[in-house]
Amino acid sequence: MALGDLWPVERQRLEIHATSLARLASGVDEEVDIAIVGAGAAGLMAAIAAGRARVDGLRIVTLDGARKLGAKILVAGGGRCNVTHHAVDESAYAGSSRPAIRKVLRAFDVARTLAFFNELGVELKREETGKLFPTTDDAHTVLEALLGECRRLGVELRHPWRVASIERDADGLTLTPAPQADGVALPAIHARRVILATGGLALPKSGSDGAGYAFARSLGHSVTPRVLPALVPLTLADGCFIRELSGLAVPTSLEVRSGTGKRLMSFTNSTLCTHFGLSGPGPLDVSRYFFDTLHHDAAATLRINWLPGQTLESLDALFAGARQSSPLRVILDHEFPPPAQRLPERLARALCAQAGVEPTSRTDHLSREKRRALAVALADMTLPVTGTRGFTYAEVTAGGVPLSELHLDSMASRVCPGLFVIGEICDVDGRIGGFNFQWAWASGHLAGSAAARVGANEARNP
Repeated sequence: MALGDLWPVERQRLEIHATSLARLASGVDEEVDIAIVGAGAAGLMAAIAAGRARVDGLRIVTLDGARKLGAKILVAGGGRCNVTHHAVDESAYAGSSRPAIRKVLRAFDVARTLAFFNELGVELKREETGKLFPTTDDAHTVLEALLGECRRLGVELRHPWRVASIERDADGLTLTPAPQADGVALPAIHARRVILATGGLALPKSGSDGAGYAFARSLGHSVTPRVLPALVPLTLADGCFIRELSGLAVPTSLEVRSGTGKRLMSFTNSTLCTHFGLSGPGPLDVSRYFFDTLHHDAAATLRINWLPGQTLESLDALFAGARQSSPLRVILDHEFPPPAQRLPERLARALCAQAGVEPTSRTDHLSREKRRALAVALADMTLPVTGTRGFTYAEVTAGGVPLSELHLDSMASRVCPGLFVIGEICDVDGRIGGFNFQWAWASGHLAGSAAARVGANEARNP
C-alpha cells in the first residue's frame, strides 16, 4: 500500500475511535460487541456459538421482549420439544432456493446438533417418525440447557428488553429500546455487530410480532412480497361433513393440484378432523403449499385420499368385484395395506353419504356412476378449504428476508455491514418434525461463530 493510501484508513480508524469515546462520555449508549435481538432457538444458539468462539473481552448481549424466555421451545412438540429430525435435507424446506438452504444446513448438520446437545447434557431419542426428542419428554430440559450454557459463557440475557429501532452508523449499529411498562428509561445499546433473530409472525402469544421485518427493511434488506402462516390448521366451509367428525384421526394423502389438474405437491401423514376443519401433520405440512399455489392459481384445489396408496381405479375395481357385499362392509372389512388403515365406521358412513350411496345396498346393484362416486369420495375428494387459522395457530412463518441477500457461510448481510440475519425471519420454512429447529440451530451457529471471529480480528487489529 502506498504511503498516501494509509491516510484515509488511519483517518477512518481515528474517527471511529473518537465516536466511541464521545458516546461513552455522554453516557447515552451502552457499548457491546455483539447484540442478539431475540432469544428463541436461533438467538440462543447464536449466543452460545459466539460465546464459545469469542476472544477474551468481547461482550455479548441477548435482548428479548418477553418476560419469560423460550415460549416457542416450550410449546413445540406438544411440550416435549422436537429438537430435530434424524434425516434433514433441503427437500424438506420451501422459500429460498434449495441449494442455498442446503449450504446452510450442511454447515451444521444433524450429527453436529446431536453432539451439541449431548455436550449440554441433553440426551435425545429417536421415535418411529424420525423425530428426535429429549429422553425426558420435557421441553424445559432443552430450554434450561440452552440458557444455562449462555450463562456459563457469560452471555448477558436481558428481558423484557424490546427493541424499537435499529440504526446503522460508522462503527456499528444502535439499538433503541421501546418504552418500558414500568416507565424506567433504558439507555440505547451500541453494538459493533447485531444478529437479527426476531422470528416471524407465527404464534404471537410467544412474542412474535413481525418487528424484525421492519428492522431488516430499515437496514436495506427486502422482504418477500408475501409473508404467510405455515404449518397451520385449515378451515373448511360451514356444513362440510368433516367438521362433524371432530376428534377423528386417520392417515391420509393430501395433494395440491393446479387448476389444470397437474399434481404439484403431496403429503401422506396423519390427519385430524376438527370442529373447524383439518389439523394434524398432513394438513399442517400441505398448508403453505396450497395457499402459495392458490395465490397464483385461483382454480387450484386440495384433494384428500382417505385410503393412502389406493387409487380411483383400484377402489372401483374393488367395489365391482365385491358382488354381494354392501359398500360399507367392503370399506370396513377390506385389509388395505399401509399406510392406509381400516376406516372408522363413522367416517365410512359419512363418505358413503357424500357419494350418494346407501351403505347397506349391494355393490353389484350399484351403477358404474355410483361406484365411481364412492371411489372419488374415498380417494380423490376435493376439500372445500376456506382459509387457515392464521398466525395465531401457525407453527412457523413462510416468507421473509431472501437468502440471496446474505453470505451463506456466515449469515452476514450483503447490504448492511455488521448485521447477521438468522432463523425464522429468513425466507425458509420447513416441514413439521423438527426441520425448523434444525434451521434455527444451523443458521444460529453460523452467525454466532462468524460474529465472534470478526470480533477477534478487530481485537487483534484495532
